[in-house]
Amino acid sequence: MAEVREERRMWEHEQLVVRTGRRSGLTTMVAVHSTEAGPAVGGCRMKAYGHITDAVTDVLRLSRAMTLKCAAAGIPHGGAKSVIVAGRELAPDLRRAVLLDHADLIDEFGGAYRAGPDVGTGPDDMAVFRELTPYAYCLPEAQGGTGSSSGPTARGVLAALRAASRHAFGTDDLTGRKVVISGFGSVGELIAKGIEGADITVSDVDESRRTDEYGWVRPDEAYEVEADVLVPAAVGGVLSPETVRRLGVKLVVGPANNQLTDDGVADLLAERGIVWVPDHVASAGGVIYTLAREDDGADHETALKRVDGIEKTVERLLGVKA
Repeated sequence: MAEVREERRMWEHEQLVVRTGRRSGLTTMVAVHSTEAGPAVGGCRMKAYGHITDAVTDVLRLSRAMTLKCAAAGIPHGGAKSVIVAGRELAPDLRRAVLLDHADLIDEFGGAYRAGPDVGTGPDDMAVFRELTPYAYCLPEAQGGTGSSSGPTARGVLAALRAASRHAFGTDDLTGRKVVISGFGSVGELIAKGIEGADITVSDVDESRRTDEYGWVRPDEAYEVEADVLVPAAVGGVLSPETVRRLGVKLVVGPANNQLTDDGVADLLAERGIVWVPDHVASAGGVIYTLAREDDGADHETALKRVDGIEKTVERLLGVKA
């Protein structure tokens, strides 16, 4: 029955378009989950997949999560996501070709879907989209955009962590507590730098990111470390029933999207007494900041104050007293 519910939920989308690019010959796709609250927004992910069905599953789950993210943040937008099925190390000419193919697809939605960066893409790629469509956020700052959303995303996670720590530990001071950050990319690194006084251990699939500044474990060990806080900051689908049974933490807060393999895992976390802040709440800082700046015309400081509002959202979610 759980599998039936999951399948029905996956297909609650308004549109799914899968296309072979005429320039590149590579597969691109857009999933629009909902435009009920406004035009759908969501990042473009460039990633290699084992099978095309894996990419479709990913884009459907991610687009639904964006609807939840916008709703939780009070943003007048729906959720969508897009995927370019390709590894990151494309030859420059082929990368540009598939980006232009994807821009064509984005433009066909006429503004119902508006793209931003995600795993495997960045501000320079959004600038390529803008050559063929106006519906792309986060261009490089030199070109009038807001650039990378890593900073606001990390800031939002830290805001969520403060409120959740008060709920789990009675204080948001993590001095002396052990924190494990799984995924040490740009966002994970900023989160580590923003946590003062904690004993921090990190992990990443990229061994070159290892640093003497923090402890280090292999990615497959990150979910078994005895610690106070786990920060999932890499790929989604990491919290399964098997993983939850091995967790040795009291609090899980992080920016990775779709952390649970299915919604029932949230009940397993609760049964074990592990406080989990939903990823669509904790990871909303990037979209909050970007839309505040690029849609509403807010200045930098005003946009950051909106990101800091995630702390209040988590307080209400967990019933925390400020």
